[in-house]
Amino acid sequence: MHRRAFIKSAVLAGAALSLPAGFAPFVHRIEAAGPPDLVVAQGASPAGITRAAVNGLGGIRRFVSRGAVVVVKPNIGWDRTPEYAANTNPEIVATVVRLCYEAGAKTVKVFDHPVADARRTYKQSGIADAAAAAGAVVRFVDERKFKDMRINGLALKSWPLYTEAIEADAVINLPIAKTHGISGLTLGMKNCMGVMGGWRGRIHQRIDESLVDVTRVVKPSLTLLDAVRILTGNGPQGGSLTDVRRLDTVAAGVDPVAVDAFGATLFGMKPTELGCVRIGHRAGLGRMDLARMNIKQIRL
Repeated sequence: MHRRAFIKSAVLAGAALSLPAGFAPFVHRIEAAGPPDLVVAQGASPAGITRAAVNGLGGIRRFVSRGAVVVVKPNIGWDRTPEYAANTNPEIVATVVRLCYEAGAKTVKVFDHPVADARRTYKQSGIADAAAAAGAVVRFVDERKFKDMRINGLALKSWPLYTEAIEADAVINLPIAKTHGISGLTLGMKNCMGVMGGWRGRIHQRIDESLVDVTRVVKPSLTLLDAVRILTGNGPQGGSLTDVRRLDTVAAGVDPVAVDAFGATLFGMKPTELGCVRIGHRAGLGRMDLARMNIKQIRL
């Protein structure tokens, strides 16, 4: 299955989208033909809003074909349990795995290249158990599967990337929304760093350009931003429940720049304030002009 191209449709501005406190007032909803640019689903059940967000974009079969090998890429970076909002919500991961199999996927792989010890992060996050129970192949990254790949990007000319992600029929990116000491926030593009090998600290001097470069190579078919809980301080690792805010929200889109642009608003930021969003928009990776997007809101 070939990766689906990002939707690039211009639409006219319309009535304001009613969103809870913390969302930027300049986000609009636009009635237009065809699938929306973004879906924002809200409700008490992480599994329910995940399904609703995917269905709002046209359903999982838009992204996953029968017989496909799918990589589901959550954030499993830290030795934290789910309530600390340092890793992707395990219910969201399990739900996406189930959706892929419902679409007829042959294999669904779940992995990350964590900062903390992989055995502890996989277990403490709850993701390994939840994904395996849903039928996923859950493994630690194998250093032998990183291959130096030509990128020719804004900052990166080549880098060792994980072949299982690059060779998959579809990559579904499942970041959690949280603060980050270097990039400001860690959202979808930042989550793509999990397929990078080598010394990732080397990209910090040009972090935003590097994130755009890696995302362009990974080519996520779909991004689902976990904002069930967001980490508002001391990210990306967290450690205090006082830094966690519950929003019970999942945002979904095929455009990684648009999803991250929306994610910025969860923290009271304009999309232009997030470097990777601004650079990704300028480089043609996606769009950040939320006020001109067709945004569908679903409340469960």
